[in-house]
Amino acid sequence: MVPEDRSDGPGDGEERARLRVAGTVRKGCDLPADSSHGHLQSRRARIHQQIDRELRMRTGAENLYRATSNARVRETVALELSDVNSSLQLLKEELAGLDSSGDTAQPESEGVTAPMIPLGLKETKPLDWAPPLKELICRHFGEDGASYEAEIRELEDLRQATRTPSRSKAGLELLTAYYNQLCFLEARFVTPARSLGLLFHWYDSLTGLPAQQRALAFEKGSVLFNIGALHTQIGARQNRSCPEGIGRAVESFQRAAGAFSLLRENFSHAPSPDMSPASLSMLEQLMNAQAQECVFEGLLLQAPGAAHDCLAQLRLAQEAAQQVAAEYRLVHRTMAQPPVQDYVPFAWTTLVHVKAEHFHALAHYHAALGLCDGAPVAESELPVLEQVFLASAEARSPALPQEREERSKLGKAHLRRALLGQEAALQLHAVCRALRREDLLQAVLARALRRSLAKYSELDLEDDFHEATEAPDVQPKTQQRPEGRTPSFSRVKVADIFHRLGDRQPALGGLLRSQKECGQETPVPSQARPRPRPLLGWNRKANRGKTGRTLSPAPQP
Repeated sequence: MVPEDRSDGPGDGEERARLRVAGTVRKGCDLPADSSHGHLQSRRARIHQQIDRELRMRTGAENLYRATSNARVRETVALELSDVNSSLQLLKEELAGLDSSGDTAQPESEGVTAPMIPLGLKETKPLDWAPPLKELICRHFGEDGASYEAEIRELEDLRQATRTPSRSKAGLELLTAYYNQLCFLEARFVTPARSLGLLFHWYDSLTGLPAQQRALAFEKGSVLFNIGALHTQIGARQNRSCPEGIGRAVESFQRAAGAFSLLRENFSHAPSPDMSPASLSMLEQLMNAQAQECVFEGLLLQAPGAAHDCLAQLRLAQEAAQQVAAEYRLVHRTMAQPPVQDYVPFAWTTLVHVKAEHFHALAHYHAALGLCDGAPVAESELPVLEQVFLASAEARSPALPQEREERSKLGKAHLRRALLGQEAALQLHAVCRALRREDLLQAVLARALRRSLAKYSELDLEDDFHEATEAPDVQPKTQQRPEGRTPSFSRVKVADIFHRLGDRQPALGGLLRSQKECGQETPVPSQARPRPRPLLGWNRKANRGKTGRTLSPAPQP
């Protein structure tokens, strides 16, 4: 981590020595030591390079096709374009397969739990900060830019380390420290009339396509996106067979949802699909659904002996299973609509659809357990329990039977709907080639189907000639809805790398904002009342349509 306090050294030599010592603390993930993670990162980097090459070939072929009038040349170029587009599609599918690969999705335990969807980090290219920063220091601060080589090298080392953060708290602190340093850079060097003059190059996390902008806001947004993506990877790897692991997973998905929500509300004119408002909204919904699924798993662990408690089973079906199904159905509808459907991985869409069917079936299964195995409830609780089921067109609210035979008939009807839903989930799972490689998911679905079949066999008596009953739907309801949690940048204490420049910068208000955001205390002169800039330095939706200057990212070069 960056040291919290810096003392102004008496000489530049001592300052450089101190920066070299501090810089050794900031390291990314040691890829040889973490072989599976390193192999995954290497494959992603190789795919991005291949996509870059194919895009350049396509651009050249398109230019040649427009420039030539020779029929044979145009025919040859058209064939080449077809091959290039096919190669691009295969590379995108390979990248999508990495996003749902077992390395990031496998939890740390051996328990049978459904896999979660982690998000791959945005990749970037190395960046040379020295020329523009030295020029700005010389031109606008009147100092020799060469005397700040140690600070520039520390900034470059910090950015390089953030390219391979470890999937742990240390990796999150590393990304947050770099984000806070970007706040200092923006406040000190960037004004509405002046930029850093750097071209920030990042790859799309979903499609692998390159995107570039000269605005520092694009760099900040990409780092914030990676903070959310790293939270998804940490949450997907938690041991969800114990309450502690479930709690950590819920918190990770909540923080991921908060990061994507903050990015969606403060960033506009996204140059890549993964940072568009539609994609960020989808990712926020997906993280909330996965957090809700973890809450359901926690409720199952808290009530292992509630199989014969009608009240507990009906509330479990209503509060958890059906609510999770409703969350995943919402995510699936979002994924199936343009423009998200054009670049979201097919494996994600299928997995979300499978989970929607699976938890809808679990709701009917728990309702059947409560009706068939649970003891009769008191009359005072009947009005509350009758609200568990959705009302039909004929009746205002379905009545909850008290006779054991009637309860068994209704429970058997719920089991039939559970069986149908679980079979549909298995069929959807078999359609997707990527999901067929997920043995853990197939084990979860098969276990749920076997459990429902076993219970249905107990109730399926030979002398049962009663007319089949139609089971009503379960009313979605939860009293434990997880909310997105905005990242707290002030938890990671950092010091401005270029603090030797002092307060001799034009944007004093921006500097004070960034220092407060980064957890620093700076005295404010009583006569100075600077106009506060937006939280992240980006264009807010609330300011759209207003006259005056906006702080939106610069257009693409």
